[in-house]
Parts: sequence; C-alpha cells; structure tokens
Amino acid sequence: MRTVLVIDDNPAVAQALSLLFGLHEIRTLAAAAPEQGLALLAREQVDLVIADMNFSADTTSGDEGTALFRALRVNQPDLPVILLTAWTHLESAVQLVKAGAADYIGKPWDNDKLLATVENLLELAEATRERQRLQNEQRRRRERLSEQYDLCGIIFASDAMERVVELACRVARGDVRVLITGPNGAGKERIAQIVHANSAIRSGPFVAINCGAIPSELIEAELFGAEAGAYTGAGRARTGRFEMANGGTLFLDEIGDLPLAGQVKLLRVLETGQFEMLGSSRTRTARVRVLSATNADLPALIREGRFREDLYYRLNVIEIGVPSLADRPADILPLARHFLGAALQLSDDAAAALLAHDWPGNVRELRNSIERVKLLARGPIIAAGDLNLPAAHRASAEGEAARRDADHPNRDAIETGLREAGGNISRAAHSLGLSRQALYRRMERFNLRPPGGG
Repeated sequence: MRTVLVIDDNPAVAQALSLLFGLHEIRTLAAAAPEQGLALLAREQVDLVIADMNFSADTTSGDEGTALFRALRVNQPDLPVILLTAWTHLESAVQLVKAGAADYIGKPWDNDKLLATVENLLELAEATRERQRLQNEQRRRRERLSEQYDLCGIIFASDAMERVVELACRVARGDVRVLITGPNGAGKERIAQIVHANSAIRSGPFVAINCGAIPSELIEAELFGAEAGAYTGAGRARTGRFEMANGGTLFLDEIGDLPLAGQVKLLRVLETGQFEMLGSSRTRTARVRVLSATNADLPALIREGRFREDLYYRLNVIEIGVPSLADRPADILPLARHFLGAALQLSDDAAAALLAHDWPGNVRELRNSIERVKLLARGPIIAAGDLNLPAAHRASAEGEAARRDADHPNRDAIETGLREAGGNISRAAHSLGLSRQALYRRMERFNLRPPGGG
C-alpha cells in the first residue's frame, strides 16, 4: 500500500493528513520528532515524507528541518520529501529544493492542492521503484552472463543486444554452424568472437576473412591456399584460411559476396572437410567450425541465382540477428563513453546529439566519430558542436536559443502563474513549463514569494 510518513511535532497535523490520505487509500505513518521519523523510515517501506521545518518550541529558523532533510537524503537519496511549514522563509525552501526537496507547501494548506501534489509524487515514486527494479533485475542478469561466459569485452545496455549476446553464448557449445546477420558495422564479428570464445575449441585459432574485400580471382587461394606458381604473382606457396583455422574457428564475413565458384568449393569443404590448394592435387583435411556473417538478404540472392540454396542451409543451422544501432539506442551512450575513455566527458547537448543521430554506419560510424572528436577536442568536455553531426548542430542551436530565453518567463508571467496556482509551486512550474528548481531560481531572481507562502 502507498505510504506517507509525516514528521511534525503537532499531533493535529498528522491526524488531519491521516484522515485526508486515508480517504484516498494512502497509508499514513506519524512521527513527532526527527529521530522518531528516521527510526520509522529504517523499519517501514515509505514512498513519501512530509516534514515540518521546526520542532522545538519558539523555534522558527528552519535549521531543524534542514538537518532532518539532510539526514533523509543520506539514508534514502531518492525518497521524495515535501517541506511543510508556516514559519520558514522562502530562501530556506529554495536552498532545500535546490538540494533535492520535491516541493514546499505552507501552513495552512489547501487539501486539494496538497493531495494533488502527493498523488503526483507517489506516482513518480512508484514509476521510479519499478524502473529501479527492472534495472536491478537487468544488472543481475548481466552479472550472471558475464560470470558464466566470456563476453570478449562487448559493451551494451539494451535488452535487444543482451538477447543477442545470450543467444551467442548458448549456441557456442554446440558444434553447429551459425549465420550472423545484420547491417555493416553493427558488431557481427564481435558476436562471432563470443561464439568462439565460449566454444569447446576456444583454445584453437580464430581466423577471419572478409569475402567482400578479396578479388574474385583470389578468393579460392585465400580460402584454400595456393602452391607456388599456381597463379601469376604466386612466387611461393601460401597457406589458406581453412588450414590456418584448423582446430579452431573460421569466420567468413560478408558471405553473400562470395563468388559462385567459391561457393561450390566451400560447400564441398563443409560437406567433407576436405579441400585442395590451388595448383595442387593433394587432398587436405581441416577440422574447422565455420561461422559466417552477412548484411545481405541471402534468400533474395538465392531467388536471383546469386547464392546457392544448399550452401545457405549448410551455413544457417542457427541464425543470430544483430540489430542496427538505431534499433538499440540504449547502447549509444555506453559505447560512446567507452570509446571516449575516462579523460573526456560528454556534455548534455553532446549526449542528446548522439542519441538524435541515425547512425547509418552503426557502431563503426560511432567509433570513428568519437576517435575524430578525441583528436580535435579543445577541452575535457565534449560539446555538441565538436561532434560534427547534423543532430549536434541542431542541439547546439537549440541550446543557444534556450540560453537566449533564459530570462523567460518574465516577472509578470511568473506572478500570474503563482497566483493562478494558488501559490502551489508544482502547479505553477507545470503551467509555466519549468521545473520546480527553475521556478525557484526565477522567483529568487525577481525576489518573489508565493501567495500565502511563509
């Protein structure tokens, strides 16, 4: 049940609030002194605290309430606190709101306004708890994953990438071929490394070849090797990737770019484990686990006659799809900060620009952008403009516009907002499009007090 702790030396206050909240299924706990309140908080699950600012007779300084607030912050830094007093000056409330208090309400209070504020804060507290629960659950899952498997240093925060990594770890132990699909630069080779690192042949070599980066006339020599003189320029024998990967894993990246002639030879090796070097009649054998990857639509290439269907099914016993970076935005900032290192930090507008960019080049593009900004950085804080992204320029312009509007809303607008909200800071801030802290700063600047405030 939702629970509010009222810390006030006046028993009538706790009784009145208990009656008000009880009508709305809110449980109320009461404490007459800060020490009692802190003791209750240690024993009970509390969602919100309403605290007086003065507890000793003839005391109006607010120092006791300030000390209580600080103690509450030490014990439970995320617990929302409403300050309730008839005596404390606005300046004291401003300082505590800047320190994290949720709101400031003067005595006597308006029941409807107080209840609306409490309901809003309880909803936020419930959402915060649920978010924290999910984050804790996610952290525990990932701790178990990293304890059980070698994740090869992969950086991720998204649920989508967690599922990909978990699947890669699970299939690693099986002696099956895996096809890794996804756009260029999304991290397909890192997933292949994870499969190898958690396999029974992890002590063997991991050999990678990009089938799209090798001329078609050399692909057979690259895969299977060539004797000296087997083709023009082959002055000496060369070892093929299958032989290099013997006892380990061969990763065939961009398998969709493999020429048809190479596909035929590859299919034979997958079926028999045997091959011949180019220019040699001697049959060789290699025990190799083949992992492949592509950014192409292989079924479409099959329909076009550009990829063999039998090879496709040989390669694709299990498919792991790696999503684009745009489809897992939760990974953008952790990756950026990892690439940036500890010496540099992202400003808020730079982080917003990174999140706003589409990243068509995926993780590779992000890494290149960060490497560039590391070379050109003018200080320890990276600004949006340093990123040289379209979104970064927009964020920089929006930040400049916000700075130009820093004095708005003006004094008249704030006075009107406070009057229409009956002095309720939360309602006035919402109507003016400000946070409570921003409204308090403007009130302080214009020397304003809420109508009916202390």
